[in-house]
This record gives sequence, C-alpha cells and structure tokens, in this order.
Amino acid sequence: MGLNKPEQELKRDLQGIASDLKWSAVELMRIAERLSQAGNEADAQAVLKMCAVFNAAEDKLAVLVQDVNEERIVRAKASG
Repeated sequence: MGLNKPEQELKRDLQGIASDLKWSAVELMRIAERLSQAGNEADAQAVLKMCAVFNAAEDKLAVLVQDVNEERIVRAKASG
C-alpha cells in the first residue's frame, strides 16, 4: 500500500536519530582512545560503555524503521 506522509516522516525521524547515535558513538570511541592513551582507563571504559548503549539503541531504532516499512507501526494521517 505504501507509507503515508506521517509514516514517511516517522521513518525519516527514526533514521535520523539512529544516524546521530552512530555519529556520537564514533566520536565517543575517539575520545575513549585518547583517554586510554592518556592513562585514564577508568573514564575510557565508562565512555566505551556509553558507546555500547548507543549502539544497542541504534539497533532498536533499525527494528522500528523496519516495522514502519512493513506497516506494523502505523502513524495516522493528521486530520485537517
């Protein structure tokens, strides 16, 4: 049937958030590496844990995007 405009916007929003999480995790990995090189292993490990949380959230968003694509999640058209 195809996605309506609100569903397309939802899909785009979810993909955008996932992209932001991926970018943030990449930047945090760089920070963790610098922390580790500076001898601050405890903070480096804390930042790596944050990366793992971001990666898990990104995976969940990918599932939601697939659910929108397959119309298991439907956003109603705005009444006007």
